[in-house]
Amino acid sequence: MGNFLINWFASTPVTAVPYALAALGLILSERAGVLNLTAEGLMLVGALAGAGAVLALHVHPAVALLIAMMCASLVSLLFAGLVVVLRVNQVIAGLAIVFFCQGLTGLIATVFNWQNKQIAGLGTINLWPLSEIPVIGRIFFQQDPIVYLTVIIFFAVNYMLTRTMLGLRLRSVGENPAAADAAGISVAWHRVLAIVVGSSLIGLAGGYISVVSVKLWVNEMVGGRGWIAVALVVFARWAPWPALAGALLFGCIEAVVPRIAAAGIRVPQYLMLMTPYLATIMVMIWVGARQSAVSREPGALGQPHVREERR
Repeated sequence: MGNFLINWFASTPVTAVPYALAALGLILSERAGVLNLTAEGLMLVGALAGAGAVLALHVHPAVALLIAMMCASLVSLLFAGLVVVLRVNQVIAGLAIVFFCQGLTGLIATVFNWQNKQIAGLGTINLWPLSEIPVIGRIFFQQDPIVYLTVIIFFAVNYMLTRTMLGLRLRSVGENPAAADAAGISVAWHRVLAIVVGSSLIGLAGGYISVVSVKLWVNEMVGGRGWIAVALVVFARWAPWPALAGALLFGCIEAVVPRIAAAGIRVPQYLMLMTPYLATIMVMIWVGARQSAVSREPGALGQPHVREERR
């Protein structure tokens, strides 16, 4: 039982990282007032770009992750053009981008024959002598570099949002774009910046799945994690650290599924597969039951801004 728990908790960060990075990317976009539902599609783009970079360009996995970030950011410019420039309904635009990315990644993977091909991934880092500590050494000090980088990214983004002038401007654009515009802040520029930077983190989440976690490309391999990240943002009330805690919760749930199967415990397969989504429903019910609590939802979330308008 001890080994079961240790292996379970040690594998939790690997399953939690995609949720955490995707949710943080969405938080950046939505704190600027852009309702972003593109996570599922952009994670697919990042996953394909990362795997394709290793297979076609034979680059180091770390470079492949950077390429995954850049490709997701590039595709996000299409979404930014739709919602910021053309002021298309943000829900419809987000769903359209998801369907576009699903078709695009499937087509490219088929054309270049990248499906089900094993690739080299990032290895784990043993932080000796801390890795030799019983129990906690295996859990905290024997992880891949992106696990530790994710914590640093959360520190950096939280600091930027709460302690810098750029963060203040992003939040003001999301709360009251008319007032921000009157103060001389470019609403469009800040929203596009938030979308692109946030999408790079979403692309990193997708690249992590294909390059580090699974180490191959399979069509639709994101498997709904992007939609769970959308729910995670609401659960975290648009705050980075609660989003990280929620990601660990979902990662813990996902990590236990293969462990139970490996332990020989007889549980219906489809019940185990639906466990993360049941957890998502429960989280949304919990959030709905706490509607009386103070919400941190940006005041102008989902609302397009036209400079001539004054509210």
